[in-house]
Amino acid sequence: MIHEKAVVTENRRLAEGVFSTVFRTEAARISKAGQFVMVGTGSDSRLLKRPISISGADPLSGELRLVYRTVGYGTTELSLSKEGDAFDILGPAGNGFPVEKASGKKNILLVAGGIGAPPLLYLLRELKKTGAGGDCITAVLGYRGEKYGLFLKDEFEKEAKVIISSDDGSVGVQGTVMDAIREKVTEADLIFACGPLGMLKAVKGYASEKGIPAYISLEEKMACGVGACLGCVVKTAAEDPHSHVNNARICTEGPVFEASEVMI
Repeated sequence: MIHEKAVVTENRRLAEGVFSTVFRTEAARISKAGQFVMVGTGSDSRLLKRPISISGADPLSGELRLVYRTVGYGTTELSLSKEGDAFDILGPAGNGFPVEKASGKKNILLVAGGIGAPPLLYLLRELKKTGAGGDCITAVLGYRGEKYGLFLKDEFEKEAKVIISSDDGSVGVQGTVMDAIREKVTEADLIFACGPLGMLKAVKGYASEKGIPAYISLEEKMACGVGACLGCVVKTAAEDPHSHVNNARICTEGPVFEASEVMI
């Protein structure tokens, strides 16, 4: 894990309230799809760092990309950054998506709701490097509506078949990502998903119904990001052999879990 001042090399707006910020940091050289970094603010009155999923990393250039929605002081400060600004970064943290599970799979389904899309874009590019899925990787992306911006859609379309759902029906299938999956997806033998808890519950149920292995990335507020504060636990099906409780820390044992392992 790297702890350093990371320098902004690019910052741009992708959609309403959604930004892409690129850092030069040693964390880029060791990150994996599904991991996150803790980003500090410049305020002495706001000491806690913000967890943000990694949307891409280039180990050769040492550049790491974050795509995020502005929701408070920290993310707003980051969205206003300029080239050359520096932020305190800790990471990469957590586990990543098990890319090796895609080996030999012919139909891989990526499911993203809202700001769950960025880590799956990173995963998609890692899967393409291994040849997993061949030309049969499908990304189902859920948006609020076209007027709010279809961020990252174009980038997904370069490397996968893309199916869109929208809350208002202005683009793609009207409804949820599960509505789009049931209407448009005919086959899948592995699922990776990231998004709101309600969406992940639905994906877990669908995967169980169809007998498809699924790996889901949970979103949660975090204070420390390293497992010390126990502020981001999730109930698990199995008992932890050390603590003897049915809990796991999203920041360390997660954020990626096999769907059947967590009680959501």
